[in-house]
Amino acid sequence: MKLAIIIYSNDTETVWNAFRLANTSLGYEDKVTIFLLGKGVECVSLPTVKYNIREQMDVFREFHGELIGCGLCCETREDEMPFLKEDLKCELGSMQNLYALVRDYDKVLTF
Repeated sequence: MKLAIIIYSNDTETVWNAFRLANTSLGYEDKVTIFLLGKGVECVSLPTVKYNIREQMDVFREFHGELIGCGLCCETREDEMPFLKEDLKCELGSMQNLYALVRDYDKVLTF
């Protein structure tokens, strides 16, 4: 199965659970792509005391999940978060990339 997960929240527990689901899906050998949109691009800067998002992101990368961050969403946050693009360590995409995911994948989930 091809699973697209769109994360547009900056709620720590929500983002953490989205990555957990993505990692579980990778464990079943599904193709998983996460697209970070809007507030979702802030996931690398969220507090990780209770919910370790960075750890889940590392597992996602290790098991070959594809992570795409909205380039424009990152650009609009450059003043407050100047290193956001580097911290995300992912491909930057556009609405065309997001459209392709919605069009081509078997299931699309939003968080």
